[in-house]
Amino acid sequence: MRQPRFYDPQPLTINTTIKLGNDATQHINVLRLKANTAITLFNGQGGEFEATLVDVQKRSCEVKIENFIETSNESPLHLHLGQVISRGDRMEFVIQKAVELGVNEITPLISERCGVKINPERMAKKQQQWQKIAISACEQSGRNIVPTIHMTETLIDWCSTDNDAVKLTLHPRAKYSINTLPENINNIALLIGPEGGFSDQEVSLTETLNFTETLLGPRILRTETATLTAITALQCRFGDLA
Repeated sequence: MRQPRFYDPQPLTINTTIKLGNDATQHINVLRLKANTAITLFNGQGGEFEATLVDVQKRSCEVKIENFIETSNESPLHLHLGQVISRGDRMEFVIQKAVELGVNEITPLISERCGVKINPERMAKKQQQWQKIAISACEQSGRNIVPTIHMTETLIDWCSTDNDAVKLTLHPRAKYSINTLPENINNIALLIGPEGGFSDQEVSLTETLNFTETLLGPRILRTETATLTAITALQCRFGDLA
C-alpha cells in the first residue's frame, strides 16, 4: 500500500525532525493519522522523502525525515495550458485533472464569452485556491514538482507572450490534427476557449499571433472535455503516456 504523501514547501533534510506547515498538518489530521505512521514528503524541488510521524496534534505535527529518494514523474513535454475560466466547479475540475495528466503551467484567461466576472480581490483568492488544488493533485498522482497556477490574464496578453513554445488552439474545422503535427515537439502552449467558443475577432487574433488551429475529432466537446482530451492526446504523442 502506498504511503500517504504530503507537500511542504520548507527545506527538507534527512536525519532531522521538523514541524510541518499548517496545510500538511491539517491534511494529516483529516486523515486521522497517528504517531509512528510512515509518510512521504516532497517540497517541489524534486525527489521525495521518506519520513515518520513523531507527534500529531491538532495544530502541529512533527516528523522525522529518514531518507531521500531521487525520483521524477515529470513528462518530457513541457505543457502550458491557457484555459478560459469556466463557470461553477468546472475550472477546479480542469486544474485537478490537468495536473494529474502532467501539465506544467496553467494560466486562467478572460475572453469575450468567458461568462465569469470576478473582481480582482476575489480573483486573487481564486488563484490561491486553484494552486492548492494543484498541490493536492500532485500529492495524489505522485508528482514531485508542483505546477504553477499563474494569475489571471486577458486572452490577448497571454497569446502575445513571446516564447519558443508551439502554440496550439482547438477548432472543430481545423485542417490539422495532433497526429499530423511535426515530430520532436517538447514545448507547447495550449489555448482552450470558453463554453461559447471564441469570437471571430479572437480567432483572428490567435491566427495573427501564430496559434495553429488543431482538430481533435468530428464532435464538438465541452470545454473541460476538450482540455483533458487534448492534453491526453499531446502526452501520448510527445510526452509519457503510452
